[in-house]
Amino acid sequence: MSIKSDKWIRRMVAEQNMIEPFESDQIREGENGRVISYGTSSYGYDIRCSDEFKIFTNINSAVVDPKAFDPDSFVDIQSDVCIIPPNSFALARTVEYFRIPRDVLTICLGKSTYARCGIIVNVTPLEPEWEGHVTLEFSNTTPLPAKIYANEGVAQVLFLGSDEICETSYKDRNGKYQGQTGVTVPKL
Repeated sequence: MSIKSDKWIRRMVAEQNMIEPFESDQIREGENGRVISYGTSSYGYDIRCSDEFKIFTNINSAVVDPKAFDPDSFVDIQSDVCIIPPNSFALARTVEYFRIPRDVLTICLGKSTYARCGIIVNVTPLEPEWEGHVTLEFSNTTPLPAKIYANEGVAQVLFLGSDEICETSYKDRNGKYQGQTGVTVPKL
């Protein structure tokens, strides 16, 4: 396996429409001044968070159970910012829609700007031939409310290319999150 460069990312977007919408450069300025950067970096792609959020709440005394997930555990909001309560979390999705090639696996890591504020971004690997909007999980590890900015960078995707094609891809297995759009809660 080898990590793929910005040149490879641009080529895969042109040939296979791997990321849509796609920013070929690193964007640091927006309509209202400085933004948390997004777009192509040296060896990865900095993804953006959309303006759709599901904020965890315990107003219904629900238990978080991945086998029987209660959608009433979240409050849905659409906004340019998301305020995550102390020691809580929120789900969101990427602006970008991904189509991962059959010989590629991705790993996603949170951006240091958020990590330095006690906000952890968790994303599972994007498997070969998976496609969709990426569901993002933001954990606020602090005792204070934390702010997430929509349409700005939140994490970096690293693309790992294999020397050989996988035997069974996510698409071959009919993965339950294949083609997801919007913020997707756990499925069994």
